[in-house]
Amino acid sequence: MSQMPRDMRKLLAQAQEMQARLQRAQEELAERTYAATAGGGAVEAVVRGSGEVVSVRFDPAVLDPDDPEMAGDLVVAAVNQALAAAQEDAARSMGGLAGGMDLGGLLG
Repeated sequence: MSQMPRDMRKLLAQAQEMQARLQRAQEELAERTYAATAGGGAVEAVVRGSGEVVSVRFDPAVLDPDDPEMAGDLVVAAVNQALAAAQEDAARSMGGLAGGMDLGGLLG
C-alpha cells in the first residue's frame, strides 16, 4: 500500500479538525436559548437552539376569555420568531467554520 501524499494527509487532518469544530458548535448551539415576544410583549417564548420550546409566558392582561384564538396566535408568532433567531445564529456560527479550510490545489 502506498503512502498517502503529504498534501492529502494535511487535507485529511484539516477535515477532521473542521468536523470536530462543527460538532462542538452544534452542541453549543443546541443548548443556547433564544427568546422572542409577540403582541407587544404580551407573549414571550423561549426556545433552545435544538428547537425545544423551553417556556411560554403570558401577560395575564391579554388573556381574553372571549378570544382564545388570539392567545394561540401570539404563542405561535413568538415561538416562530424565537426559532428564526436560533436558525440565524446557527447559520452565522456554522457558516464561518468551513471558511478556514485550505483546499490547496484540489479544486483547480
